[in-house]
Amino acid sequence: MSTNPVIASHSSEAQRQEIGRAEPAYRRVLLKLSGEALMGDDSYGINRATIEHMAKGIAEIAAMGVEIAIVIGGGNIFRGLAPGASGMDRATADYMGMLATVMNSLALQDALRQVGVVARVQSALKIEQVVEPYIRPKALRYLEEGKVVIFAAGTGNPFFTTDTAAALRGAEIGAEIVLKATKVDGVYSADPAKDPDAKRYQSISFDEAISRRLNVMDATAFALCRDQRLPIKVFSVFKEGALRRVVSDEDEGTLVHV
Repeated sequence: MSTNPVIASHSSEAQRQEIGRAEPAYRRVLLKLSGEALMGDDSYGINRATIEHMAKGIAEIAAMGVEIAIVIGGGNIFRGLAPGASGMDRATADYMGMLATVMNSLALQDALRQVGVVARVQSALKIEQVVEPYIRPKALRYLEEGKVVIFAAGTGNPFFTTDTAAALRGAEIGAEIVLKATKVDGVYSADPAKDPDAKRYQSISFDEAISRRLNVMDATAFALCRDQRLPIKVFSVFKEGALRRVVSDEDEGTLVHV
């Protein structure tokens, strides 16, 4: 598979050729990034080193020829269910959270530009002075052209999470897998921060995850992925090279499958 044409000459020719020779296991993926992950070690906002690290990982898999769509959360700025929204009308709080995802999407688009990757932001809310509206055929064309597409503003509706937006957009664009980037390196039998004996699952079925009450995604998103037979890979966004190993189908993270 040839190297993605939108990758600029920010790395050496030898490095680009080495990445480009790697054969990915997936042609098209939906990457779900949490807003909280953008904070890095900060308590709020966007940590520059963290978003640059994410952009480089995305550039790596783009160079392998993978078509990449991204849904990003807004919890680093505002989230409808956060303590800061206490007492607010839920729909109003959720719309504020959607606007936070637009801010994060623009920041990620700029970080990708700086590593030579062309990205387009499409928003489920119409803010045409800033970003394009979500139009499925245009998003598909961008993907086929090798551009990264960032879906902002969730589903455009209150009461739905960005996990649900990721499942929905993944199904709409025909993604082969949803890649859920988190702070932990997979799905565990218990909270690894609290239980030293917690075991990481290499793979697990949707039904097993439900019966063991493992919170992979919110219930709506999880059910949508299961019904559409869309597998989910949970992995750590902070591990060096993890995204590349995931799309190469190496033993990284946890695969949730039908």
